[in-house]
This record gives sequence, C-alpha cells and structure tokens, in this order.
Amino acid sequence: MNTEIELKKAGNEDELFELISSLIVESRRHVAKAVNTAMVYTYYGVGQYIVEFEQNGNYRATYGKEILNRLSVKLTDKFGKGWSVETLTKCRKFYNIYAISSAPQTKSGKIQKSSAVQTKSQKGQKFSAPQTKSVPEFSLSWNHYQILMRIENPDERHFYEIESKRLNWGYRWLQRQYASSLYERIALSQDKDKVLSMAEKGQIIEQPSDIIKNPIALEFLGLKPDSSYSESNLENAIISKLETFLLEMGKGFLFEARQKRFTFNEDNFYVDLVLYNRILQCYVLVDLKIDKLSHQDLGQMQMYVNYFDRYVKLDFEKPTIGILLCKSKNDALVELTLPKDANIYASAYELCLPDKALLQAKVKEWIVEFEESKED
Repeated sequence: MNTEIELKKAGNEDELFELISSLIVESRRHVAKAVNTAMVYTYYGVGQYIVEFEQNGNYRATYGKEILNRLSVKLTDKFGKGWSVETLTKCRKFYNIYAISSAPQTKSGKIQKSSAVQTKSQKGQKFSAPQTKSVPEFSLSWNHYQILMRIENPDERHFYEIESKRLNWGYRWLQRQYASSLYERIALSQDKDKVLSMAEKGQIIEQPSDIIKNPIALEFLGLKPDSSYSESNLENAIISKLETFLLEMGKGFLFEARQKRFTFNEDNFYVDLVLYNRILQCYVLVDLKIDKLSHQDLGQMQMYVNYFDRYVKLDFEKPTIGILLCKSKNDALVELTLPKDANIYASAYELCLPDKALLQAKVKEWIVEFEESKED
C-alpha cells in the first residue's frame, strides 16, 4: 500500500465526509487484499507441512486420512472454523500443484530436490519443514486458486492464471471463463504456433484474427436456445448486458454505438454494433445474424468496413474489422466470397455454454497433429 496520501481540500462538510469515506474504503480494500494474500501463503505452507510429513513417514492413503481427521479436530479446537478435512486436503493439493510447477529443473527435465530442514514430531519421526526460498509468488485470492486447482492441464491452468492477473478477473468471472472454455475457444481460433505459447504469455493480440474466438458464449443474455427471437431481441439483450458482452468479446474492447447510421448515395445503412479495440487501435463492426449466413451478408459487411476505412477512421488508426455474429458460420463461404486479405470474420454464437469435453478433445487432437507435422 502506498504510504503517500494525496490530500484534497474539502469545500464543505459533505465533501469532507466523502473524502474521508473514500480513504477508509480504499484502506479496507488494501487490508482485505493483504489478509487474503497472507492466507494463500498460509495454505501453501500448511500443504507443504502435510506433504513432507506424509512422504517422510511413508504413510498409506488410509493412514494419511486419519492424520488429517485428527489434525482437523485439533486445529478447529484451537483456531475455530475453517480447518476442516476438506480444507486440509485442498492445502495438500495446492502445494503439490504449485511446488511442482515452480520447482527448478535440471537439464534432463527432472525436478531438483531442495534441501530440507529436519525437525521432529511428537512421535519422533523426522519430516521437512517448508522452505521459504522456493515458495512461488501468489497474487490471486484463495477462491481463484481453488478454481485453478481443478484444471488438470498445466498449460490451461497457467493460461487462466495469467489472464486473471493481467485483467484483474474476479473469481466468479474466472469460473465463468473456465466453464465457457475460453482457453479452447481461443486455441481453436488461433494460428497453431501461437497456441503453444498461450501457457506462458496468455492471449496475445497482435493482429485482427487474434480477437476472434469460436464460438462466442452468450449464455448470460438469458435467451433460450430453443425459443424464437429476432435480431432486435438479440441486440437489446446484448445492450442490457453490455459490460459482460465486452468482457466476453475479449481484451481492449470499447463500445461506441448501436444501430450506427451512415448515408451513402441518399441511402441509409445501419451497423448493429460499433466497437473499438484500443489494443489494435481500430473500429470493430458487429452485425448480428440469426439466420443462415449468406454471401449477401458478407458483401454488406464489406461495404460497412469500406465506408469506415474511407470516411470514419483517422490516419493513425488501423483498418476496420468486421465480425458477423451468427448462429452458425460457414468458413468455406467466407473464403469463397471475400478476398484473402479481407478484415472480415464470421463467428458463431451460442446461447448456452459450449460442450467443454468436445472442445478439449478438439484441442488435443489439433496439438497432436501439429506436433506430428513438426516432426515430419
């Protein structure tokens, strides 16, 4: 917490009250964050004590469970609620996951064993006390890590951890992004060589295609997939959940207008949604389609993009991107209708969360094919 406080002058008593209130709220926020971080390190240390004790004592799983039961009773008796067997089990899992992922490796890829400080338990067995030197750096809440621990794929787990830190996701939004298969949706929309770096760098946006994900998950709109609705209904639902929609679209999106009108040769045309991506520094036009995508839809979007490029965008801005958000996309139709250098993309949307197992299987198949092609 920054100890330097920027004092502002209060013109009246109400302003004085607001200034003091803001200071108290900010101070409490920092205290809560510090306490949460301290608890994460505590849970990691508890997990390390348990793992080291079990490994040195060579306890079987049944004996280990009995130890956790007795330990839970003693800790609860001394410190109150919060030290159930379930919590202790999570601590052990937390340590096992993050100690391995952060441990230094030898040239052969094997994890180096750190020197342990030997101490004695009440029964005389020796076990290793936690070492502070090799403790990873934690900056998320315990709620975040409880979600991350459920992700078996290390690359996928690292991706969500990076994005949570970088974009300041709350744990509920992390849970939603994981449930909506964000990792798989981005992976299946990216160049193959970029996917392998997602675990180290997260999502990197360098070109228009990097902001596309398939499908776009719109389950938060509350529209039922099997019910009838119009494009106007879909647009109104998006506007009512605009903040969530922009988060789902991805990094750097800002909202400018809905039903943006422009006139050409005395004819009026309307773009459903006009967004701006501050990372790519360009306009992003979104047209909503609830029917089958047609070549007329693609031609219309090409006209919208051309108009913005010629009459709206400034000289320092990048070419406009067009996205057709439709129930089902047809990649072959897009490729056949538009030139190869067109900044226009079709992206399917779903009104319920996508099938995670299916997307995971596609990503695994895709990675295997890519690695085999590299070997050839």
